[in-house]
Amino acid sequence: MSKILAFAGSNAKNSIIYKLVEYSCNQLDELQVELLNFAHYPFPMYSIDLEQEQGFSNAMVELKNQLNAADGLVLSVSEHNSMPSAYFKNVLDWLSRIERNFLENTKVLLLSTSPGKRGGMSAREAVGALLPRFGAEVVAQYSLPSFGENFSPEFGVQGEAKDGYLEALNAFQDALAG
Repeated sequence: MSKILAFAGSNAKNSIIYKLVEYSCNQLDELQVELLNFAHYPFPMYSIDLEQEQGFSNAMVELKNQLNAADGLVLSVSEHNSMPSAYFKNVLDWLSRIERNFLENTKVLLLSTSPGKRGGMSAREAVGALLPRFGAEVVAQYSLPSFGENFSPEFGVQGEAKDGYLEALNAFQDALAG
């Protein structure tokens, strides 16, 4: 059975990208999924001085170890000014300093959403181009547009958006099986 790690690249308490990741975890049949909530991970802003003076936090090393042990990653990114959030970029900076290829041999389902019609697509595309530099294989991507219209806490992804979402979810599961 494949082991999957899942999280949203946001530290917001009521993050819509976390809601999308949480829902997605419940859709993955026959996979062992561990869902992390980054609202509970207050990582400091990366700087070379901080790294040299204090080293790596136990929480960051533990996260890197969890990623190393996972066969797959379900990740949703938020968009701030058409780019990934500073918080998530900071997490990547720390992880890559611990181990450059911290996502070696990891298959990734990359998601995004936003209240807008593009669904965080610019941030998803930027992260999709960046993750392979750390060893990841991004096997499926999907941006859910207009979160408030296309997602319900009770029913999840709905309407016309559901077909593309299910296609990405199935591609991820197929990549893990094959």
